[in-house]
Amino acid sequence: MKLGFVSAILADWSFEEVIDTASDMGYQCIEMACWPRGKAQRRYAGVSHIDVENLTEDKVSYIKNYCTSKDIEISSLAFYPNPMDENLVKCHENIEHLKKVIHASSKLDIHRVTTFVGRNQNKTVEENIELFKEIWPPIIHYAEEKGVKIAIENCPMLFGEDQWPGGQNLFTSPKIWRQLFEIIPSEYFGINIDPSHFVWQGMDYISPIYEFKERIFHVHFKDIKIHQDKLKDVGIMAYPLEYMSPKLPGLGDVDWGAYVSALTDIGYKGYACIEVEDKAFEESKEPILDSLRLSKKYMENFVI
Repeated sequence: MKLGFVSAILADWSFEEVIDTASDMGYQCIEMACWPRGKAQRRYAGVSHIDVENLTEDKVSYIKNYCTSKDIEISSLAFYPNPMDENLVKCHENIEHLKKVIHASSKLDIHRVTTFVGRNQNKTVEENIELFKEIWPPIIHYAEEKGVKIAIENCPMLFGEDQWPGGQNLFTSPKIWRQLFEIIPSEYFGINIDPSHFVWQGMDYISPIYEFKERIFHVHFKDIKIHQDKLKDVGIMAYPLEYMSPKLPGLGDVDWGAYVSALTDIGYKGYACIEVEDKAFEESKEPILDSLRLSKKYMENFVI
């Protein structure tokens, strides 16, 4: 596996500074954030280290050459919007930018995009599956034409009242994955698997690795801590952030030995990126950099 990190944690760094940081720390790859330029709509979103809307041939060459000079690969271009937003204007804007990210991934010879399926949070699962049938086949067809694999993260995007009641990403469980893969059997449609989201949902995060081994295009290393005292007080029907917290790998409840062991069992040798969302390491530049150093040091117990 090639160990990297998600660039969104370095929101105020330039493209060059992100690459330099990864190189100096001994990382092998970066999942590069590619939101539209502008104000972030949520935490860790709105970060743009590659401007896909103004990607000239000169810029393509520059990005490739700079990465090569620092011995860093880009694992994927990352854009995590809601392509099935109930606001049709937002929905259209998100899909159009996603297509630009797909096009850029092709031009940069990355051939991978990490994203969300999205969800209308006020509709049922069944209604959202029907919506998926309308929205996603043309997106995947476009990705196929560009030779770009789409890796969907299994984050429910349900944290607080803003995402209540259904969350903003349908791609939350193996049961739903099977249904969506039946609708779109394309080899360009797959998974960016993150164990932390299964943990706080009370799900098995090991067996899906074996069942969906052919669909795992990208991997996230992020931990989660369940606060049992809070969970006992509010219960599983509460907003998830009332009883859980994202943490650096090794500081939460994921069994990393078991998780990486399963990935090695299926012969996964692709990109594995640490996703830092731990508020304990966000107060200034140095703690942020420390979070990347500590996460790398810990995960190297399992990934060489």
